Amino acid sequence: MTVQKGISKIISNTAYSTYEAKLEKEVLSHPPPEHVAIIMDGNRRFAKEMGMGGGDGHLRGREKLEEVMEWCHELGIRILTVYAFSTENFNRNSEEVELLMELFEESLRSLMEEERIHQNRIRIKILGNRELLPQNIQDAIEELEAATADYDAYFYNVAIAYGGREELVHAFRRIAAKVEEGCIKAEEIDEDMISQHMYTAHVPDPDLVLRTSGEVRISNFLLWQMAYSELYFTDVYWPGFRRIDFMRAVRAYQQRKRRYGK
Repeated sequence: MTVQKGISKIISNTAYSTYEAKLEKEVLSHPPPEHVAIIMDGNRRFAKEMGMGGGDGHLRGREKLEEVMEWCHELGIRILTVYAFSTENFNRNSEEVELLMELFEESLRSLMEEERIHQNRIRIKILGNRELLPQNIQDAIEELEAATADYDAYFYNVAIAYGGREELVHAFRRIAAKVEEGCIKAEEIDEDMISQHMYTAHVPDPDLVLRTSGEVRISNFLLWQMAYSELYFTDVYWPGFRRIDFMRAVRAYQQRKRRYGK
């Protein structure tokens, strides 16, 4: 029985590797999306199904994000934006929120020392209402953004304490203040001006937005920016998200016709 299982595993691994190589060749033969945004969902459900503690799911999710950054680089995707923590997530139990805050600070400070960030000239920006975050995380954000501010080869955006509606309110208030000050006229407000007051003003809107875990909703993420994005949903939990799953999402994007209403 052990020998049979071993043979079956070898056959399965060979078939998987063959399919992955074929899929990669197909994906690389077409232009990749410039900007991919991901709603990383399913850490807790993954941990529960695997018999792990809740914190283990978040740790696995952080490791998966590091892998996805590598995949983007391999496929030529220049901009990655991920949804890490929403404003609504503050309503979770205090122990989980504290754990996530610790993970965020660890991740931010490790990115500052990460050699590939500087070698590949990756600019990192945190999207969200950072005033809601503990001061130590605010400090880590400022240091990391300052350290990568001049980089422009790749862009890595992390949404923390983020809400799409709140972002719109924030943008409208800034524009309204400029109108009151006489810097602009109300009739000068257009789509481009609003986009320039969003957290993502430094990058184009996402071409592809994908969500893991099987949920089919956008959960208050990039409401303004995803007006013309292609959407892709997969039932794989985020920590279990494989390179082959990522390439399938990119291939789905490449196979769609983007008409923009024409």
